[in-house]
Amino acid sequence: MKIILAAVISLIISAVAGKLLIPALVKLKVGQSIKEIGPTWHMNKQGTPTMGGLMFIIGIGITILVLGWNGMLQGDYTHLYVFVFALVFGVIGYIDDYQKIKHKQNTGLTGVQKFLLQLAAAIAFLCLMRFEGLLSPNLYIPFLHTEIVLNWVVYLVFAAFVIVGTVNSVNITDGLDGLSSSVTVPVAVFFAVLGGYWSQYEQLGIFGGAMVGGLFGFLIYNHYPAKVFMGDTGSLFLGGAVAALAFAYDMPLVLILVGIVYICETMSDILQVGYFKLTHGKRIFKMAPLHHHFEMCGWNEKKIVAVFSTVSAIFCVLAFLGVMGRYMI
Repeated sequence: MKIILAAVISLIISAVAGKLLIPALVKLKVGQSIKEIGPTWHMNKQGTPTMGGLMFIIGIGITILVLGWNGMLQGDYTHLYVFVFALVFGVIGYIDDYQKIKHKQNTGLTGVQKFLLQLAAAIAFLCLMRFEGLLSPNLYIPFLHTEIVLNWVVYLVFAAFVIVGTVNSVNITDGLDGLSSSVTVPVAVFFAVLGGYWSQYEQLGIFGGAMVGGLFGFLIYNHYPAKVFMGDTGSLFLGGAVAALAFAYDMPLVLILVGIVYICETMSDILQVGYFKLTHGKRIFKMAPLHHHFEMCGWNEKKIVAVFSTVSAIFCVLAFLGVMGRYMI
């Protein structure tokens, strides 16, 4: 019940925050800059307010504090660890957004700056979770219900790069109106359901529920045609939240299933660049990342969002079937 209530409360807070935030962003002229190398038909989106991710960050934050209060009194702060970690990534995204707006172009922090900041945040989070006894250096394998035992240092290196990769994959997916938020809704539902299914993870379930509501509240303004974009502030926060939840549940390999759309988007970018360099100008896709390829094939934004979200939902169901036998209920 708390998880459903978390979704409702977060939705309301996010929707109200949007009513107040969007006019403020417009007044401050916090507009999105569109890359010149990107799709030419996206140029009409130039100037759309960005940093809209603040609305679901606020909604999630308030909700988990209120509904997770009893759990915190009993010493369970897991959901706060996840939120603070995601918030750190949100701050990195905010700095990047601010730099873009300040210089009026679609380049903020350098790739190296982003990577080092994200890597430091990931290592700090993993060490904290290990210190609190909430994370083991073992890789749980869905469906097989077995674990691969790793040395902690090896696990730490692996996990840090998984987190950074996940965060940036969510960021890459944020390229169409409502795409990243819609694709992430089933992922948030998955983590919320796990919290309800396994009572020891109720705090994480509350976070997942709040994330679902916050994203729906944001989609009121972000669906096509978008009145606001989440910006790197929102996409890096979402990526951080998704990655942190997977590790907080101590099952990072589940990201392969729940993050299938993020993975496909990122791999399309990597393959496109690599093939282009190897063949001196040839391309695998009409345009990368993958959502732009489908645009070039004639799909409209709403169709792409619907199909990608459906794929995300199907794989989240598969992920649940793959992990539901981990603990005896």
